[in-house]
Amino acid sequence: MLWQGKSVRKPTGGRYHASRGKKRFEIGRSPADTIIGITRVKTIRVTGGNTKVRALRCEFANVSNKKTGTVQKVKIETVAENVANPNYVRRNLMTKGAIITTELGKAQIVSRPGQDGVINAVLIE
Repeated sequence: MLWQGKSVRKPTGGRYHASRGKKRFEIGRSPADTIIGITRVKTIRVTGGNTKVRALRCEFANVSNKKTGTVQKVKIETVAENVANPNYVRRNLMTKGAIITTELGKAQIVSRPGQDGVINAVLIE
């Protein structure tokens, strides 16, 4: 798990002396690591009693075509590029900003699969 509290270092490189220790609510959760496969989602409770839907696996994407103004549900073939991490291409991990290959052509993911539980993309070819 990732601790998402305040940094120990100042911008100058000096050290902040903590007035208290780490707190449970400052711990982050592990990433969803959304891959290509038969759709599987997981609902989690977050602060304030709200929920997030994590897409663990996803088979289809909602791809919008700006020229025609239409949206189609198409099958995802593979991950072509991912600027978040080059290793994600090998592992077929999908994050926001990733370029995926679909039946219609290449599309860029504009949603956050680990937060929204769905993959929305925009056609780029």
